[in-house]
Amino acid sequence: MGSFALIFGIVPIVVIVIVVMATSVRILRDYERAVIFRFGRRANAVVNPGGDGSGPGLVLLIPFIDKMVRVSLRTITTDVPPQDVITRDNVTVKVNAVIFFRVLDAAKAVISVQDYLYATSQMGQTTLRSVLGQQELDDLLASREKINQELTRIIDQHTNPWGVKVTAVEVKNVDLPQDMQRAMSKQAEAERERRAKVINAEGEFQAAAKLAEAAEVLSRHPIAVQLRYLQTMREVASERNTTTFFPLPLDLFTPLLRALGATPPSKS
Repeated sequence: MGSFALIFGIVPIVVIVIVVMATSVRILRDYERAVIFRFGRRANAVVNPGGDGSGPGLVLLIPFIDKMVRVSLRTITTDVPPQDVITRDNVTVKVNAVIFFRVLDAAKAVISVQDYLYATSQMGQTTLRSVLGQQELDDLLASREKINQELTRIIDQHTNPWGVKVTAVEVKNVDLPQDMQRAMSKQAEAERERRAKVINAEGEFQAAAKLAEAAEVLSRHPIAVQLRYLQTMREVASERNTTTFFPLPLDLFTPLLRALGATPPSKS
């Protein structure tokens, strides 16, 4: 009877000790910090004697009195849902983005804002609409890096009092209306046609300039005209043609025209 009484007396004590240990001991990983509240006020915990009271390592709490909030210091990625944005040139686009941020001060992240994750996401949505609404569509499509930097600066400025550091904001997709896509496609096609016509005109101009130089050279050397004539005849003869054209200089017909009393045609 004595032994059974001793066992029944020890068991409750062991259970109480286990419950106390379970409620008073916490282990924080290297990327985690703890914010301790004692009677509703922030307090320090005992962390591996000599610790700073917030982790990482072993944290000892007063059972049923201390309440601990665990905060991760790793970089968090959150998506900004697609937002309908009206640009400065009155074009409606749907834009979404992604925010990269991390907690620098765990106490501020817990005390200064109710839910820093939700608050940062909402701040990203409102800032995205505000900043992109001040941009024209061409700038939105061409100056993506500059817009990302502006978004990062503004959002980080608002989240700094919460102990949250925004490291980057990236605009992911810009969805354009179908009619705007067709208009941009036509604009790109017209631009390509314009470039093709300009290149063609420049080619014709250069060819005309070379022909003018060649004509000037031939006018200074009449024998070169005869050589060119013979070369042309050779090229025509080398083809399998049923009809052959023999170009004749007008000077051959000048005496005949004078004899008939006609005015010879001008060489110009």
